[in-house]
Amino acid sequence: MVRFSIICSLIILVVWTSCQSQHSTSANPITSKLKLPQGFVIEQYAQDIKGARSMALGTNGTLFVGTRGGEVYALIDDDKDYVSDRVIVVASGLNSPNGVAFKNGDLYVGEIHRIIKFENIESRLNDMPEPVVVYDKYPEETHHGYKYIDFGPDGKLYTPVGAPCNVCEKKNPVFSSITRINDDGSNFEIVAHGVRNSVGFDWHPKTGELWFTDNGRDLLGDDIPHDELNRMTQIGQHFGFPYCHQGDLPDPDFGEKRKCNEFVPPVQKLNPHGASLGMLFYSGDMFPKEYKNQILICEHGSWNRSKKIGYQVSLVRLDGNKSTSFKPFVEGWLLEDEDILGRPVDLLQLPDGSVLVSDDYAGIIYRITYKG
Repeated sequence: MVRFSIICSLIILVVWTSCQSQHSTSANPITSKLKLPQGFVIEQYAQDIKGARSMALGTNGTLFVGTRGGEVYALIDDDKDYVSDRVIVVASGLNSPNGVAFKNGDLYVGEIHRIIKFENIESRLNDMPEPVVVYDKYPEETHHGYKYIDFGPDGKLYTPVGAPCNVCEKKNPVFSSITRINDDGSNFEIVAHGVRNSVGFDWHPKTGELWFTDNGRDLLGDDIPHDELNRMTQIGQHFGFPYCHQGDLPDPDFGEKRKCNEFVPPVQKLNPHGASLGMLFYSGDMFPKEYKNQILICEHGSWNRSKKIGYQVSLVRLDGNKSTSFKPFVEGWLLEDEDILGRPVDLLQLPDGSVLVSDDYAGIIYRITYKG
C-alpha cells in the first residue's frame, strides 16, 4: 500500500511538472523582481532567445528578432495567448544582424555593412528563402557599426551609421549620421549629421517627426556627457558630434572648431553613459491616457562607469515637443549590489496596446500590460 501511494505521488509530480513546463515562458524569476507603476504588469513572452536585440512584427503576428551574434529569429505564438510557442532560425552566420524591419510581407535585416531582405517571409518559414541584397555600400567598420533600422511614415528605410571611434572627425560624411533609402535600395541620402551612435528611433504619431536616442562619448568621467533624446525637424540638421555633446558641452579635442550653438540641442538629457537604445512613442489604448504619445526608452546600462547606471526602461513625458520629466518606468534589472539581471534593448508595441521589451543579457522578451 505504501509503495502504491509513493508511485501515485510520483505520477502526480511528473504530471504537475509537465504542465508547469508547458507554461514556463509566462513566468520567470526575473519578472518578479521588476518594478513598474501601479496597475502595470510585466510577464515573459519568450525565453532562451540568445542575444535578443531589435524586434519587428509581421502581418500575421510573427515576431522577428535580430541579434549581434549572427542569428535572426522568428517567434511564433500559435494559440495567440501572448506567449511564444515556437522559435525558428531565419538565418545564421550573418554580420551582426542587429536591425530588423518588416514591410509588405518582406523582412529587412540590417547587417553592419549592408541591408538584406527575406521576401514573403511569413509564408516561407518552413522553406526559408535566400536573402536578397537591398543595399551593400555601408562601411564595414564594426565600432558602433550595429544597425538599427525602421521604416518611416514616408515609406523609406532609415539606418544610422555610428562613429567608428569613441570620438573622432571623419571625412566620410556617412559616419555619425542617420541615412535613408527607398525599400529597393535606391535614392540613398543622409538625413541627419553629428549623431554619434543612435540605436533607436521612432516617429511622433501626430507630427511624423523623427525622434532618436544617441549615446554620448566615453572617457570624460562618470557624469558627462549625458546621452541624448533628439528631435529632427528638417533634413540635414546637425546634432553636434564630435564638436559638442549633450547640447552644451564642448569636446576637449574638437570643441574649438565649432560652437555648441551651431547645433540642434537635445530635447532631453538622458542618463550619462546609460546606453539609451530603443525608444517608442506609445500610441495604444491599453495604457492610461496620460501615456498616449509619451516616450519609453530602453537604457541598456553603463559599461565603464564606477557606479553602474541605466538597466531600466525610462519614461519621458512631453508637453508638445518639450520634455517635462524623465524618470524610470521599469526598474529592477540592476540589483543593489550592482549584479545584473538583464539589459533592455528594444521596444515594440503590439496591436492590443501591450509593449514588448527585448533583453539581450537574459535572452528574454518581456510583455508589459496594464491591468488597471
